[in-house]
Amino acid sequence: MHTPPDQPGLITWQHFEQTDLRVGTIVEARAFPEARRPAYQLLVDLGPLGLRKSSAQITERYTPEDLVGRQVLCVSNLGKKQIGKFISEVLVTGFEDEDGAIVLAQPAAPVPNGSKLK
Repeated sequence: MHTPPDQPGLITWQHFEQTDLRVGTIVEARAFPEARRPAYQLLVDLGPLGLRKSSAQITERYTPEDLVGRQVLCVSNLGKKQIGKFISEVLVTGFEDEDGAIVLAQPAAPVPNGSKLK
């Protein structure tokens, strides 16, 4: 099967089902001056999964004050990633806008923390 150039490689349904996409609320956001590229250190409440840390390169559109209380979509089962002395435990997701700045992926209405994308 040929994959068109603008379509990423296909994965199986089984692979997709293994991706754990959950909603969490950012409870803390602070500057991450040690990061190579501008970023924030976030603490995200994922409900029954607990509080998880994330490094997010979202400084162009958001301030730490804008982020606290905001719900975001996270990949919760990628494993930990060390960024300098900081360990990122979840990936906060988003999309690039026309200028390359990240726009956070969020639910359209509030849902319970830890809710899984279906």
